[in-house]
This record gives sequence, C-alpha cells and structure tokens, in this order.
Amino acid sequence: MEKDNKYKTESHFRSIIKGISWRIIGTLDTMLLSYLITGHVANSLKIGFTEVFTKIALYWLHERIWQYFLVGKEQNRIISVVKAASWRLLGSLDTLMISWYYTGEFKLGLSIASFEVITKMILYYFHERAWLAVPVGSIRKIFGR
Repeated sequence: MEKDNKYKTESHFRSIIKGISWRIIGTLDTMLLSYLITGHVANSLKIGFTEVFTKIALYWLHERIWQYFLVGKEQNRIISVVKAASWRLLGSLDTLMISWYYTGEFKLGLSIASFEVITKMILYYFHERAWLAVPVGSIRKIFGR
C-alpha cells in the first residue's frame, strides 16, 4: 500500500536538484556579502566559486541525513527551522574556512560567515518551504526520469 504523497521521502535525484537550486541562491549571497565586507571582487568570486563545490557535497550529505531521520514523518515548520539551523552551522563553518583561506584574515572570514548566519537562515527557510510545495515525484516527471 502506497503512503500518502506528503509522507514520501525524497529521492537522491530530487535532493541533487534541490541542492543545485539552493547553491545558486547561496553562492550569489556569499559573493555579495564577501564583496560588501572585503571590497575585493576577485576574493569574492574565489570564495563563491569554491563554495559551489564544497557546499553541494555538504548539502547533499545534510539532506540525506535529514531524510533518514524524517522517514514516515511530515516536515512541519518547526522541523524546517531546526533543519535550517543545522545546515547554517555546517555551512557557516565551511564559509569561515574558505573565506579565511582566500583573504588570509580570520576576522574577515568570521565577518562573512557571521553575516551569512542571518541572510542564509532566512533564504534557506523560504527555499525549504518552496520545495515542500513541489509534489514528490514531479521533478522526475520534468526531467523524464
């Protein structure tokens, strides 16, 4: 017997597409914050483009871990907030390390990562809620999978 659609877990494919959509939003936010804090376009681009690779891998891992714990459960607003907080912690540590590496200054890396806590928590919450509105299985239909 098939469970109601809202209780289905996400497929690996959906998690990948979801991760890509978030990465586009997240990278643009990181680049803008990096530029506003450092004033250097080159460092901002380096930080943002490096994060494309590190964050896609980290985001996929984060999604799969959450799917394990959410099997058979509906994802409500409280879970979305906790999930956003756990992702932001992981993401901010990554941003701190990358920003510190490219700027050579721990304080600049910390500033970028700190501002991201605010901007990305807000952006991630809305991203997560938007994806919850996309019926499970519809992404495969779009891509013919």
